[in-house]
Amino acid sequence: MPESGPDIEEQLKLVRTRMYEGQFDAALRLADSALRADSENIDALYMKAVCERYLGLGDGALASVERLKSLSPDFGRAHQEEGHILKAAGDLDKAMIAYRRACQCNPALQASWRAQAEILESRGHHDAAKEMRGQEQRIGNMPKPLVVIANLLYEGKLLKAEAACRRFLQNNPQHVEAMRLLADIGSRLGILEDADFLLESALEFEPDNIQVRIDYIQVLRKRQKFAEALQQSETLYRRQPDNPVFQSLYAIESMQTGDYKQALELFDKVLHRLPDDPVTLTSRGHALKTFGRHEEAVLSYQRAIQSDPGHGDAWYGLANLKIYRFSDEELHQMEAQESGNRLSYQNRIHIGFALGKAYEDREDYDRSFGHYDRGNRLKRVQSRYDADQMTRELDRQIEICTEMLFDKHTGQGCDAPDPIFILGLPRAGSTLLEQILASHSQIDGTLELPNILSLAHRLRRTKQAGNDSLYPDNLFDLDAEQLRAMGQEYIDSTRIHRSGAPFFIDKMPNNFRHIGLIKLILPNARIIDARREPMACCFSGFKQLFAEGQEFTYGLQDVGQYYRDYVRLMDHWDNVLPGAVLRVQHEDVLDDLDGQVRRMLDHLDLPFEQACIDFHQTERAVRTASSEQVRRPITRASVDLWRRYQSHLQPLKDALGNKKMEPRQ
Repeated sequence: MPESGPDIEEQLKLVRTRMYEGQFDAALRLADSALRADSENIDALYMKAVCERYLGLGDGALASVERLKSLSPDFGRAHQEEGHILKAAGDLDKAMIAYRRACQCNPALQASWRAQAEILESRGHHDAAKEMRGQEQRIGNMPKPLVVIANLLYEGKLLKAEAACRRFLQNNPQHVEAMRLLADIGSRLGILEDADFLLESALEFEPDNIQVRIDYIQVLRKRQKFAEALQQSETLYRRQPDNPVFQSLYAIESMQTGDYKQALELFDKVLHRLPDDPVTLTSRGHALKTFGRHEEAVLSYQRAIQSDPGHGDAWYGLANLKIYRFSDEELHQMEAQESGNRLSYQNRIHIGFALGKAYEDREDYDRSFGHYDRGNRLKRVQSRYDADQMTRELDRQIEICTEMLFDKHTGQGCDAPDPIFILGLPRAGSTLLEQILASHSQIDGTLELPNILSLAHRLRRTKQAGNDSLYPDNLFDLDAEQLRAMGQEYIDSTRIHRSGAPFFIDKMPNNFRHIGLIKLILPNARIIDARREPMACCFSGFKQLFAEGQEFTYGLQDVGQYYRDYVRLMDHWDNVLPGAVLRVQHEDVLDDLDGQVRRMLDHLDLPFEQACIDFHQTERAVRTASSEQVRRPITRASVDLWRRYQSHLQPLKDALGNKKMEPRQ
């Protein structure tokens, strides 16, 4: 959330002072004044709600909380305040829901744990209350500065949290909880190397600290250190083989290394102990889907929904199979969940996108778009994406990555010819191209690997998160040994995903932003640009809920601007790296599969193999949204689907403009 300006900060300090003095009338007037200057100030809205509650203005307090949640759905104190208001009104059931959501958003809210314990104790649920009291005590035992830092962290004030945590660690350099918090901040800022180092160090001080090891596993996974993450999760599992949390972690890391058999066995162990756990059932469904076991995936998702009808991830898991059709009963269930007030924010997003797909299949395109649009609006509130900032970043690639840069570094980098990069925009047909090429005996299909993005991020940042970016300007300063080492690091770090073929595919779509870096560190890498007709590509992205990243897709104008920037940058790469990129138009693949397959294999200097034409018969794990579609013969069913929604797509058309965007031949 945005940081407030100095004048607002002074006003808010005065509001806090009046609240501490018990002068809630005066504090409310000051908060209202601050909101007239900045109507979306989160802290001012929060203090307004607190003042209204203390003044007995329950309806006004709830209205302020609703406004607060709409602006910042993951702001834990908003949900806590809602709990306080509802508890005071005697609505303990709804209060418990609010407190639970508060703790999900911000586990450092001691008052929410205490309030849940009090409600549970009043109802005789002493075992559950004891667990809440334990959490309350854990926070109470933390040094006060760390509680403040945790609250800043969970409220998204990352730079303030980082500065405060570094100050604390200067005086307490081996405080493990502070190291864990700073690692969490670094992970959220994308500074994964620092987070990795902090957690590794913390484990040396406290090797039996379970939470630190779990955090370490998650950071290793983000860094694509899958072998190390698997080893750490196995350490926990071997310590307590019957612990369902450790079983689940080990299963997830087994999936990341491609061992789906072991992952499914572990999920089954969890379900033996917790047969109705919706999270495990959904994770198992994801694994089965990736492994191509469609019918079993459906059953696993459906069991999760039977256990918890509001578990949005399972509903969207069904929708994201693409070929699944919801029954009338399932549609009514989702509608009932969406219209109620018990869904968490994330579940509301998942069910919104699932309803969009359900009505799309029923050819009720107006209602379908309404749900897609609401899901995107909810998702966009959580996003920090700035379309103009992205335009500036891509402009900088054009300014810096000139012929002069590539001439300077000619003959440098790692000469490995192994990687084949398929890039472009998501939903442009890259999964189909990967499935086709991975059916060739000399090519391994892998994942959307973030390794290039990580290398770019390392070049981009300096030690302090707030400094200006050095990348891509510093590409000029890299010497031959640095370029070779970075290329070799890429080859080594991606080896875990390969199965022994001489070539492998990296299909991270966002790599199109970094073709300059790719060709400097891996000059012999082959690149294929998966291109799709603009309206079809952009709308397909808009109606897809991505697991992470791709934040430009959550608004029609943003996705249109991104497409324009992408085309402009790809034109630049064509100019400065002529012949380096093969452009493959999705519609051409649908019309002439044989011709396009031969064209791609010629670009890769590989012989034709019939298996590439019969790609749908290839058995392999596919993790993207198109996983089920690429296991079937080619169809043109969705090529012109966007035309059914034309009446809603004017903002997209305006963003794309009148520029002709046909690919270069």
